[in-house]
Amino acid sequence: MSATPRDPSTASRVTEVTTFLFGLALMVVILSELPSEVFSPESESFIFVIGWIAMWRYSWWAVQAVRSVWYNRRVFPQMRAEADAIGEEEKPPELFVLCTSFRIEPTVNFQVYDALIREARDYGVPTTIFASVSDRTDVDVITHVMDDHGWPNNVEVRYMFQKGDGKRSAMAEVLRAISRRLPAPGSLLVSMDGDIRLEPGTLSRSLSFFQSQEDLGALTTNNRAEVTGNDATREWYDLRYAQRHLMMSSMSLSRRLLVLTGRYSVFRADLATQQDFIELIESDHVEHWRFGNFKFLSGDDKSSWYWLLKNGWRMLYIPDVFVTGFEELPDRRRFFASTTDLMRRWYGNMLRTSNRAIALGPRPMGMFTWWSLVDQRLSMWTTLVGPTVVTLVSLFVRPSFFFAYVLWILFTRGIATSILAWQRGRFSLLWIPLIYYNQVWGALLKTYVSFRFNRQKWSRQGISAGEPDDPVAARRQRRMGHVLHGFAYGVMLFGLLLATGVMAPPDRVSLHIAHNETWGHQDPERIDRWLGAALSDKRGDSVQLPPGYFRLEGELIETLQQNTLPSDKRIHGNHEATTLAVSPAVAKLMQGPDGAPIQEAAECTVDANCQLALGEHDLTLVNVRLRVEPTAPPEVAVAQP
Repeated sequence: MSATPRDPSTASRVTEVTTFLFGLALMVVILSELPSEVFSPESESFIFVIGWIAMWRYSWWAVQAVRSVWYNRRVFPQMRAEADAIGEEEKPPELFVLCTSFRIEPTVNFQVYDALIREARDYGVPTTIFASVSDRTDVDVITHVMDDHGWPNNVEVRYMFQKGDGKRSAMAEVLRAISRRLPAPGSLLVSMDGDIRLEPGTLSRSLSFFQSQEDLGALTTNNRAEVTGNDATREWYDLRYAQRHLMMSSMSLSRRLLVLTGRYSVFRADLATQQDFIELIESDHVEHWRFGNFKFLSGDDKSSWYWLLKNGWRMLYIPDVFVTGFEELPDRRRFFASTTDLMRRWYGNMLRTSNRAIALGPRPMGMFTWWSLVDQRLSMWTTLVGPTVVTLVSLFVRPSFFFAYVLWILFTRGIATSILAWQRGRFSLLWIPLIYYNQVWGALLKTYVSFRFNRQKWSRQGISAGEPDDPVAARRQRRMGHVLHGFAYGVMLFGLLLATGVMAPPDRVSLHIAHNETWGHQDPERIDRWLGAALSDKRGDSVQLPPGYFRLEGELIETLQQNTLPSDKRIHGNHEATTLAVSPAVAKLMQGPDGAPIQEAAECTVDANCQLALGEHDLTLVNVRLRVEPTAPPEVAVAQP
């Protein structure tokens, strides 16, 4: 009996067991070594910041999860029944397939077109396949497939060779060719990549929704993958598909989506052949205050999605229909670099389109969809709060916060992974670190791209675009991106420094101390007139001096001698932060804590105060430093504190 073949999208059992043992050991170490001081009252700022952000983020994620379950368990089954019932009686009059491929391996090409032609033959409607190819080898493969299927009468294959300048121009060329054929009303267009294999029943189980829903403009389906790569790569792709399934299902409850994937999407042909739709696919661009006008290199699925969203058409996700993608990282040996390149391209496509979609407002798409777009912009910053806070607190408060944060990561991502696994139908422990990697590193990439989204690169074709041709202008744009990015993150960092208590805002005392340290010894403030007026005021028995460095001249004595001074007057300083520089004439009238005249300096405290002898009444000085200095030069200004 032969062994069951390994699932090409999952990790091996050895990797899963190793991950489990490592995670278990990590939990034991954290729980046994976690200091009790982590949960002391001093930790309130850390828990407060992390807790509130977590409540916001995970409550929103929980809303998406609940909506996803409701759609899959309640709403979609009814839609499926209606579509199946009408699909048995009605079919589109014509079907067009746009399949774009670029340097796909012949073995993959054969599987893709073998499944596509079989599906088109079995579906039974007149089908024209536009194979947008880049090599003569692709034609040979497709011809071989058609030979194997006996050249079905309802299937026609037309070849269109790409120019090599990207997928957009190839798609636009095909769409114009379809429009020239004048598709019959109700015809449909399937847009798919050349590395996607249709599973049996894909067409019959997905196209019927257009007959049951007249306002449906486009739909997309669930995905699975056959991955070439190591275990981490396999699970990374499957995790992304699990996250995609949850989000797509939630958004379908509002009959809108956040993207129409280029892997497999279906459009009404009369929409996809409109002139402005084709122009948007071919030369989508944006006008930006920093980057000027630049064309989009990739992201055709975002352009088609935006056109439908702007024109008020509904979109749908079909969760029970799968298409299989042949996935491989640009460089199998470099997981981090390859996933970074892919995420940077995906997030660039998202950010280049989301601003203008948000600008449409809630009216054409509904409030939930509109806020989901806004949340995409916010989440890339809120995700960075946790790592930033734990770094600050671990460095400046106590290192044990790091262990508490690791425990928090294991707990929260474990729950998120369990919910994703419940909906996906499988579970992997590798998802726990990978989901954190996607969130944090993805958020960093989103913030990076948001200030540089004119820089585009398509890894497979090796095409890049977006920056000025002039090297000087390109360097200037890059420097400005660095400055704006640094400023934005700096503002967030400053707010977190204050929120966590790592850095407190300066109070009045601190400001005066800083003033003293910087300027006090060069330019002390004269307070003779102000202090004389305050002492002559009969409403209080004391005068409070702010922290600072002040000067007393003989003018104070003259002022006090000309006024009747109330009894028991006291001058209070601010602990050691108030310094009085007195002239020699005033020093002769002062007695230090020991009762002797002040010679050079004295410390006046609560227990050992100083006295200023004025005849009938003496003044008591408390919490003041006294310093005997020569008379100030005439240019010293008189200050009024």
